[in-house]
Amino acid sequence: MSRPPFSQAAAANPAPAPTPTPRPAAMPPARTLPRDPAERRTLVVERGISVQGTISDAERLEVLGLVEATLLQATEVSIAPGGVFKGAVEVEDAEIAGTIDGTVTARGSLIVRATGRVLGTARCRRLQVEDGGQITGTIEMINEPMKPEAARSAGEASL
Repeated sequence: MSRPPFSQAAAANPAPAPTPTPRPAAMPPARTLPRDPAERRTLVVERGISVQGTISDAERLEVLGLVEATLLQATEVSIAPGGVFKGAVEVEDAEIAGTIDGTVTARGSLIVRATGRVLGTARCRRLQVEDGGQITGTIEMINEPMKPEAARSAGEASL
């Protein structure tokens, strides 16, 4: 026994659409709390994928494929073994296990893993290079004090 996919009564009398409830005008704006690293807006470029252009509004970038771009004002970038980033990166923290060809500015820490290569200019406040990691080009240490909001977010990230 089979029944029709839609009942005749439901088709004749569709349910009314819910009406949105208005937000009170006196309600203060929502406070932004520090976000858990797992909740950050993340762009993942998988192996076999190639991306070109400018990347914005990503808090975290994970590169397993090829990226030819400019990344501005992200929280962190991670380049996996076999991943390649060509261009300019300006982030709080960077972890390089693949290759970056261009300029990387890490206002916090720059970690070059044993399989990592930085070709070009590396600017950072703290630098860690594992045995086997390579930096070919210029290294510039950032000495000016961190901005208050950057220092606050770095302190919250370490908690």
